[in-house]
Amino acid sequence: MHEGLKVTTVFHGRTDLRFVLAVVVFATAASSGFGSAHAQQLAARADQQKQNSVPAIRPTATAAVSPSALPTTPDARPVRKLASKGPYYVDFRARTAASYGHAFVWYGKTSEKQVEVAGLHPKGDVLPYMLGHLTFVPSETGASYGDLDPQYLTANYRVYLNEADAKKVFAYIKHIQATSPVWNVETFNCTSFIGRIASFMGLKTPLHLLVPEVYVNQLKELNGGRQTVHLDSNQSF
Repeated sequence: MHEGLKVTTVFHGRTDLRFVLAVVVFATAASSGFGSAHAQQLAARADQQKQNSVPAIRPTATAAVSPSALPTTPDARPVRKLASKGPYYVDFRARTAASYGHAFVWYGKTSEKQVEVAGLHPKGDVLPYMLGHLTFVPSETGASYGDLDPQYLTANYRVYLNEADAKKVFAYIKHIQATSPVWNVETFNCTSFIGRIASFMGLKTPLHLLVPEVYVNQLKELNGGRQTVHLDSNQSF
């Protein structure tokens, strides 16, 4: 009884061992195949991730593009530098002379070499000039000797105007030329004459008793060296 039971127990122990061995073999084979497939999937996934992480390299175009092939826009136009100065001017000038010097103006169009000259001075030679220190003497208001010669120039201050303002200023110069019949060293002299022109243009003016060179330099200084003026639309004389 006990011996049969013992044999049965051993048989069952062998059966259990074989069963366990079969399960182990099956599990090993299955795990081996599964692990291989799983490893392949992991490797494939790693390769895919690596490829995705590397930026794609595109070939660089080396062909030259002609200017005509570039896109154009209807608004693309060459930039023009706007002129900041007007086409007309008045140039306040001073030059040397036998005594104090002389002040006068050049005026005209910047694109033309020809200039007009206006300035107040005694009519005649030495005698009218000497008498002009005591009384009023007849005057002239055009160009005098040396006004067109640059070697006599001692100072100048040029101011630019647009066409509309130039017409007014040039007309005013003609007006005071026609209405200045006398000259006097202390009252109606050359610096007071150009000072009237400067005032009409809206510029600040120094004392007219200064010698011409100093007067023109102070005229420029008082106005900060400004190079353009714009008259009031209602300005007249």
